[in-house]
Amino acid sequence: MRVYLVIMDETDEASAALRFASRRAVRTGGQVHLLAIVPQQEFIAFGGLQATIEEEARTRAEVLVTSAAGSLASESGVMPVIAVSQGETIKVVTDYIAQHPEVSALVLGSAANGAPGPLVTYFSAAGVGVLPCPLYIVPGGLSEEAIDRLS
Repeated sequence: MRVYLVIMDETDEASAALRFASRRAVRTGGQVHLLAIVPQQEFIAFGGLQATIEEEARTRAEVLVTSAAGSLASESGVMPVIAVSQGETIKVVTDYIAQHPEVSALVLGSAANGAPGPLVTYFSAAGVGVLPCPLYIVPGGLSEEAIDRLS
């Protein structure tokens, strides 16, 4: 079974990647894994405040990925695997793929304008050699109809 890994955040790029991955999963009898990443928070001298900030960020990420999973399941019938991890983004992604050898492809969306984004920049250049699976990059300028046609 093909497993498509999508890194979820609140960007249009993540939505495009999710749309592409979900359509591919339906067409190939595959599955989608959704990974939300909670960035490592800068150190704050007051431990209680630090814990509150981290908990709020984790809760926001959990709500985001759960909402995306619900939308995906209702639209396509594909029930994704969801995960939320905290840490440095590139390390979290590479660790997740290493721990889940069933991942067949990493699906990322690039920005419609300007720089493509840190994950696309890293994994399409210096990090391309560390991936044990193909990298799909969904161009940010594609309409939903175009994504559907291509997937």
